[in-house]
Amino acid sequence: MDIDKLQKTTAYYHLPGLFEFYELYSVFLPLFRKHREYFYDWCDIGSIYGAPADCNWGGGRAGFGDHDPGEVLALMREYKISARLTFSNSLLCKEHLSDRKCNALCALFGDSKDVQNGIIVYSDLLLDYIKNKYPGFYFVSSTTKVLTDFQQFLGEVARDDFRYVVPDFRLNKVFTQWNTLSETQKDKVEFLCNECCWFGCKDRKLCYETVSRKNLGENCLDHRCSAPDGDGGYRFSKAMTNPGFIGIEDIKNIYLPMGFSDFKIEGRGLGSALILEFLLYYMTKPEYHLHVREKIYLDNMLDLF
Repeated sequence: MDIDKLQKTTAYYHLPGLFEFYELYSVFLPLFRKHREYFYDWCDIGSIYGAPADCNWGGGRAGFGDHDPGEVLALMREYKISARLTFSNSLLCKEHLSDRKCNALCALFGDSKDVQNGIIVYSDLLLDYIKNKYPGFYFVSSTTKVLTDFQQFLGEVARDDFRYVVPDFRLNKVFTQWNTLSETQKDKVEFLCNECCWFGCKDRKLCYETVSRKNLGENCLDHRCSAPDGDGGYRFSKAMTNPGFIGIEDIKNIYLPMGFSDFKIEGRGLGSALILEFLLYYMTKPEYHLHVREKIYLDNMLDLF
């Protein structure tokens, strides 16, 4: 195998908050284009993902974004960034496929022009429906499937339906297995970098199912996390100590040389101030952190807190 051929030179980040953090991206993206010298030359934006509030097909997180979909799509088109609709609800039934809001989003975002848009999906029922009715999308197999078994993950990679497959974060560091993949297989892997969930969690799938029920409007109790410090909420500092955490040195010195190029940043349920910290850490040269912070904070239209 030609190792030099496998090595990648660019890391593509898949960023959270397509609808949830429109205001932040409307300031950040012009900055990213105009002052490319502020940012690492080895990274770029592969996509921005999310779902609006009250979205039956939504999963992973309960969406709270309420920005106008047309304006969201226009921003993505302006900067030639792939928009991904997060439709990873795991509990969909046939009657849910007629949801007007979700179909309208597919009709709007499926009309790809310069850049193809994608769907992050769990349900094969929904996958087949969208493939047939809105053929313009590519598909991403959602991390909400909690693929912790490597052979099961490889089976998902083998499916022609998916351009990318996101493994559970607990597979992130199984390098012996990752080294066995072909170049074609590696091109389909998208690693979740900054998960804060307890590495030993056994209830992750149940947690996601609770979110799916809420998105379907079911009256259900919140999932009670039994993890140590589970009630403390997301902390980036805590995520950095997670055994599955992928930092910038890992990306540059391990994953890119191994032939992997796609990295997902979670955070749709967090605030825009914390998303900015992710953008600074993963994309911005340290000597320009203050420059970016100042330009973002001083924008009168953006409320980060």
